[in-house]
Amino acid sequence: MADLKLVLSDPKTGKAYNIEATGGMAGALIGKKIGQEISGDAFGFAGYTIELTGATDRTGIPAREDLPGAGRRKILLSESTGFHPKYPGQRCRKAIRCAEITPEFVQVNAKVVGYGAKSLEEYFAPAEAEAPAAE
Repeated sequence: MADLKLVLSDPKTGKAYNIEATGGMAGALIGKKIGQEISGDAFGFAGYTIELTGATDRTGIPAREDLPGAGRRKILLSESTGFHPKYPGQRCRKAIRCAEITPEFVQVNAKVVGYGAKSLEEYFAPAEAEAPAAE
C-alpha cells in the first residue's frame, strides 16, 4: 500500500497540518481526483468535508486538475501549474501528472470545506503536547 503525506489547510485559522496517511487512510485517497470533495471520517475528522486541491509525485512533478486520467504526460504549458515563464508569451513542454491520485504520489494537498463539531486544533493538540520543549 502507498504511504502519502496529506497537508490539510484550515482556511478559518490559516494553519496547515501534516498527516501521515498509511494503510486505510492512503486507500481513501487512491483513485480520487483533484478538486473532489471527500469525507474527513477516513482520517479521523468526524463531520469534516475535505477538498483535494493538489498533489506531487516522488520526483516533484505537480498534478493538474484539468488533465483526466492517471499517469504522467508531457504537455505544452503557458503560465499555470507546473510552469512559470521568464518572459511574456513563453511556453514550454513539461511533464505534468494527471488529476487521479495513484500510489506514485507522495504528497496530497487539501483544504477543509465543511467543519465538524470538534476543531482541528483539538485533534492535533495532543501531538504537540508530547513534543519536548526547547530550552
